[in-house]
Amino acid sequence: MEQERSGVLVLAGTPIGDVDDAPPRLAAELAAADVVAAEDTRRLRRLAQALGAEVPGRVVSYFEGNEAARTGELVRALLDGSRVLLVTDAGMPSVSDPGYRLVEAAVAEGVRVTAVPGPSAVLTALALSGLPVDRFCFEGFLPRKAGERAGRLRDLAAEPRTLVFFESPHRIADALAAMADAFGADRRAAVCRELTKTYEEIRRGPLAELAAWAQDGVRGEITVVVAGAPPADPSAVGPEALADLVAARESAGQPRKEAIAAVAAELGVPKRDVFDAVVAAKKSR
Repeated sequence: MEQERSGVLVLAGTPIGDVDDAPPRLAAELAAADVVAAEDTRRLRRLAQALGAEVPGRVVSYFEGNEAARTGELVRALLDGSRVLLVTDAGMPSVSDPGYRLVEAAVAEGVRVTAVPGPSAVLTALALSGLPVDRFCFEGFLPRKAGERAGRLRDLAAEPRTLVFFESPHRIADALAAMADAFGADRRAAVCRELTKTYEEIRRGPLAELAAWAQDGVRGEITVVVAGAPPADPSAVGPEALADLVAARESAGQPRKEAIAAVAAELGVPKRDVFDAVVAAKKSR
């Protein structure tokens, strides 16, 4: 078992809009930290003032531009026994924000890492979307270049889980149009704008309809939630395709018996049919 050092890294959630949503523990952690690493130090000062919190520790910037260089400095502070608090502009550190490198480095050095849970645009948008939330995956920001974006979306077209994306106001119209092309015009989605803020707006509908709406311009912080791909029609999947699906799972390390059961459950076909397809494919080789 790894020996933990005396310092501790605390990842703290911050409000995604309404400052009253700040975790109750945040003010206490700001006061207790020896070092506060903030994505934007000015925003941190404004947040602390709004919370009526003191920040007696050293405040340093920690953002995308200096994350790689500053990580080592913060790890040294942790190894010296400091309590380091990491906050980003909104939401939880590491979720499409700085933090992953520092957590990885701290864990590698045996430093304790803990969190002050707080608001999350991902979970808030999922809850408000009206789409299935029992299974979902977070894809962050899509590539900026049209070709790379289209390729990423093609790879996700058959994903059965609900998808969550972040997007910027000046790219949202093109992103929604690209999603409609890749996923189908009728795929259900929700555009969640300015969550928990004064002008919060949740727009739900088919992707083509949302893409047309976005052409007029959309402002603010945006999270897009898209329904997963509908289940495949079992009657449209032939024996060769069934065998290929099992083979793909076996290549990924899943035992054949489990792979057959998983494919049968996913497609809603009898396990015997999948087994027979695998046997037939093996004989034909």
